[in-house]
Amino acid sequence: MNFLEGLWFIVIALLFALFLAFDGLDFGVGMATRFIAENGRERSLFMRAIGPHWDGNEVWLITAGGAMFAAFPLWYASLFSGYYILLFLVLVGLILRGVSFEFSAHALTDRERSIWQWANFVGSLAAPFFLGMMLTSLIQGVPMDSDGNAWAGFFDVFNWLSVVGGIAVVFFCFVHGLHFLSLKLDRVMSRKMLNVTQKAYWIAYPALAAFVVLALIFTDFYAVRPVSSWLITVVILAATIAGHASALAHRGGWAFISSAVTLAGIIAFIFNGLFPRVMIATDAANDLLIKDAAASPYTMAIMTVVLCVLLPAVVAYFAWSYAIQRKRLPAVDAPDANLKYAE
Repeated sequence: MNFLEGLWFIVIALLFALFLAFDGLDFGVGMATRFIAENGRERSLFMRAIGPHWDGNEVWLITAGGAMFAAFPLWYASLFSGYYILLFLVLVGLILRGVSFEFSAHALTDRERSIWQWANFVGSLAAPFFLGMMLTSLIQGVPMDSDGNAWAGFFDVFNWLSVVGGIAVVFFCFVHGLHFLSLKLDRVMSRKMLNVTQKAYWIAYPALAAFVVLALIFTDFYAVRPVSSWLITVVILAATIAGHASALAHRGGWAFISSAVTLAGIIAFIFNGLFPRVMIATDAANDLLIKDAAASPYTMAIMTVVLCVLLPAVVAYFAWSYAIQRKRLPAVDAPDANLKYAE
C-alpha cells in the first residue's frame, strides 16, 4: 500500500463522517417532526429549520460514493453488489425525505401535507437505520470469494450487532437533530429540545455498552487494533458525556458539537478497524485489502490534485451557507403556504 492509497482511504472515511455529522442533523430533525412536534405548525417550523441545508448535506454522501468508485473500484463493486438491498432501502429513504419538502410546501390540502410530513419522517428514520445496519454488518465479515464477489445473506445483514448499530445511528442522529433545533428555534423551543435530550442521553450509555460488548464478540477490531479501537471508544463515550452535560447546562452549541463528534467517532471506529482492509470476508484469506482494491497510481494522483483544488471551495461554501442562515427562526412566522398545517 502506497501513500496515496492510504490517503484516499482516510479521505473516504472523512467524507462518510462529514455526511453523518451534517446529514445526521437533518435525519434527527425529520424524526423530531413526529416524536417531538406537537402540531402541524411545529412540524412545519422544524422542516424550515433544515430547508436551506438538507440537500447540500447530502453532497458528502454522493462525494464519498464517487470517491470510492474512482479510488477503489473493486471496493465499490463488492460493497454495492453485496449490500444492494440495504443500499436501495437507504436510497428510498433519502428520496422520500427529499421530495417531501417540495410536495409538502405545495400541498393544497392539510391531508396532502400530512402525507408528505409522514414521508419526511419515514425517510429520515429509514435512511440512517439501514445505513447503520450496513456499516455494522460490514465489519463482521461477509461471504466473499478471492475475486471480491460478495453475497450477504439475510443473517449476515440482520443480526444483533447490525440491528443495535442501526438503532444507535438513528438515536444519535435524533439527538444531534434536537441539538441543531436548539440553535435554530426561539429560546422557549430551544429549552424544550435540550430538556428532551437530557432524558434521552440516559439511553445512550447502556446502548454504547451493548455495542462494545457485541463488537468484542462479533468483530476482531479490539484484537487486531486494540489501542486505537479502545481510544476511539473512549472518545465516543467522552463526547456522549460532554453532550449530556452540555444539554443539562442548556449550552446548545457545545451539545451540538459533542453529538457531531459522536457520529463522526462511529465512522472513525469502523474505518480504523477495517484498515488495511476495505472488505472483511468470513474467510480471512479472501479479505479485500486497500492495495488490492485501489485504482492506478495515475488515477490517484489526478484525484488528489482535484481534491486539493475543490475541497477548500466546498468547505468555504458550507461555512458561508451556515453562517448566513445562523439566525433563529421565530415560533410564529409570517403567513406562508408551508406553515398552514392542521393540528
